[in-house]
Amino acid sequence: MLHATASDPVLCTISRQGVATLTLNRPDKANAFDDQLIAAIRHYLQQLASRAEVSALVLRAEGKHFSAGADLRWMKAMARKKRHDNLNDAQALAFLMNELDTFPHPTIAVVQGSAFGGALGLICCCDIALGSQDARFSLSEVKLGLIPATIAPYVCRTIGQRQARRLMLTAETVDADTARQLGILHEICDSNDKNTADSASLFDEMLQQTLDRLLANSPAAMAQVKTLCKLCEQRPIDTDLIRQTSEMIADIRVSPQGQEGLNAFFDKRHPSWVTNNTAGQGDHNE
Repeated sequence: MLHATASDPVLCTISRQGVATLTLNRPDKANAFDDQLIAAIRHYLQQLASRAEVSALVLRAEGKHFSAGADLRWMKAMARKKRHDNLNDAQALAFLMNELDTFPHPTIAVVQGSAFGGALGLICCCDIALGSQDARFSLSEVKLGLIPATIAPYVCRTIGQRQARRLMLTAETVDADTARQLGILHEICDSNDKNTADSASLFDEMLQQTLDRLLANSPAAMAQVKTLCKLCEQRPIDTDLIRQTSEMIADIRVSPQGQEGLNAFFDKRHPSWVTNNTAGQGDHNE
């Protein structure tokens, strides 16, 4: 079972619809990364990936900012340690990025305020990224004499190497509109309302609309889509890829959810996963 208390660096809930939410919970530190926060996210990702009831994952944060990047006190302490300690520490963050990137269900990042350094890596590892109008993004590592090494593969894949070079070299801060143009964000909550409560409500409404779209789809098919996209990214279009993609569609057509989806369409009814997802509402803590 998963357990969390209000003081933990990461909170976890799972709704009755199977939507897991991981909430970064260091608002007094602008949700900055340290070894404990990294370990907590990894723990939950590993647990949630194997739970049959999970249908999607939302990654969000308490407070004004999504994450200010690395906790500088933690970084200062690591700088005093030996290289092998720093290597182990860096690998923990690298494994976190990989575990989020390969999470078997749809993932959504919900971003407000600052998203700097490693936080930008988390966003680029998610399938979908929603941002508030006040969101700001920066790869500021070079200002500290460092480099965004472990997150670079995901950032370069998301925005392309040429744009990544620019942002990594200049360490400039870009706004939400620029982030959407670059492909970091998919949607922005375009609220000009100064009422914070109303803005938050609109943001949650945008998130729910995205979740509703996901929950209407076959969980097995969405998991295979993630595998398919990674396959197409990594392989040339050759006879092996043609064969493998043909096998994938043939396999899913005769799978239980493939059969259910096609039968439901012709029977003019909702498939079973839609019925199951609308059976209950609300969240419970894990």
